Amino acid sequence: MLTLIQLELYKMFAKGRTYIAFGAIVFIVLAIMLALFIDGDNFFTFQTQHLRDAFLFEGHLLNGYLACYIILTALLIHIPFLIALVAGEMVAGESASGTLRLLLIRRPSRTGILAAKFIAVMLYSASLVALLALLSLFVGTALFGTGDLFVVRDTIHVFNSSDTPWRLLSAFAFAIPGMGVIAAMAFMFSVFSDNAITPVILTMVIIIACMILSAIDLSLFRAIKPFFFTTYMNNWKLFFEETVPLQKLLTSLGVLFAHILGFFGISVWKFRSKDILS
Repeated sequence: MLTLIQLELYKMFAKGRTYIAFGAIVFIVLAIMLALFIDGDNFFTFQTQHLRDAFLFEGHLLNGYLACYIILTALLIHIPFLIALVAGEMVAGESASGTLRLLLIRRPSRTGILAAKFIAVMLYSASLVALLALLSLFVGTALFGTGDLFVVRDTIHVFNSSDTPWRLLSAFAFAIPGMGVIAAMAFMFSVFSDNAITPVILTMVIIIACMILSAIDLSLFRAIKPFFFTTYMNNWKLFFEETVPLQKLLTSLGVLFAHILGFFGISVWKFRSKDILS
């Protein structure tokens, strides 16, 4: 199995499109950091202007931790497309090029081959989140230093600088299974498709539809919202509450991993009976 996984990773990173996501993350993080460095104080003032009549702000609140939090909030919305771009062609791409049929002639079972591809996709997804975490923390603290983290959600939270790093790292770690659901779904669609574009489109359509329906405050949508995996993907924000609700986090992780295993199970079922004609 290890050899199969290494082979899939080699094939993945031999393709130019695999590096698009890494390049995009590096570019966007550096661009946001540069923009915050040039005009960050005005940005922070604008974001908190409705609070300044009630609160007195003192000190330099724009620091590396806040910059990292801003990037975490912004990029986790856009990373799914970058993940789907690679995961969506893992099976469909090889099916279209004709290499999948040659691969299945070899000794490993279909399930073993598919599992190796799936693990490679999960590792790729996790590596994108890890790059985002390390780059934003390193660049943010290098440019702005450290300090207390000011977060405005339903209420205002100010976290001590010593209490912030573990929250940020935990949020990034929680994002790994969240992005893993996206990768698993795109991978599943890849098994059902014979071209690499359809899985990407289907994945993004489902994500956008779930987000739109979740944002509309109607009784019907409130009732079905708990069944959307996107509802639990955003629960990394729970790490930025005064008391982290462990039970809610564990429930969210359970739902996310259940989706990952469910998508993989459907992929195996389809792939074992799939006719590979080219």
